Amino acid sequence: MSNFKKGLYVVSTPIGNLNDITFRAVEILKKSDFILCEDTRHSLKLLNNFNIKSKLISYHKFNEKKSLNKIIQYLNEGKILSLISDAGTPVLSDPGNIIIKECINQGYDIFTIPGPSSITAAVSLSGFSDKFLFYGFLPKTENELNKCLKKINIEDCSIVFFIPAIKINFYIKYFKKYFPGRKIFIAREMTKKYETFYRYEINKMKTFNTPIKGELTVVISKKINKELPTINLSNIEKQVTKYLKSYTVKDVVELMSKKEKISKKIIYNICLKHKK
Repeated sequence: MSNFKKGLYVVSTPIGNLNDITFRAVEILKKSDFILCEDTRHSLKLLNNFNIKSKLISYHKFNEKKSLNKIIQYLNEGKILSLISDAGTPVLSDPGNIIIKECINQGYDIFTIPGPSSITAAVSLSGFSDKFLFYGFLPKTENELNKCLKKINIEDCSIVFFIPAIKINFYIKYFKKYFPGRKIFIAREMTKKYETFYRYEINKMKTFNTPIKGELTVVISKKINKELPTINLSNIEKQVTKYLKSYTVKDVVELMSKKEKISKKIIYNICLKHKK
């Protein structure tokens, strides 16, 4: 077994399929004096599967501050502690930031045991830009949601959200409002038995008639810039040469820009070229 140092280990756990856990994660969880977890009942399913007997400490968003002194005491005693979430990489829209900041402030060692993350898994499958903004859970009220999406819809990159499946229809209308012309990728139950992926153009997306279950990882594509039409300059130059025999430069520019739907500057430069 590896010789693990004393301190806090931030351990990634499977997002669904238990076989996705790393050897190193199992090793440190077995070595830990205490494991901080969101839901002890949920975490026990994982730990029992790998015969991990370490003591569990309930650590969730409602008791983070209250648990802080006890956790720091254990670290001060030289204990090995691991922090896990219900699924994936801790802290990302999950509890843990408070204890990590305190460890930094007090000089306790923090280590990462990287592994599964629904964020990177969804982005890698989306087919969208690998430059992305992770937002997490969206606001629940219309007022706050409008403020939020108004700020982030200007970002020219992929955007990742966590959305409870029961709320997806509520958010779809706001995606249509703030992300027109973009695409959307929805990953449901990743790595599990009923893993499902949905891909739509947001403008054409409809609400789900049949309720879907679980937590969704949603990726919105970056702004899609429509390709400019190809300009056949050779054909345009022939027309400009013909029209210049009968019309002024100003008239040719007006006529051709409307006819070909291209910039007046391009037509003007062609006119000048032929006038010379």
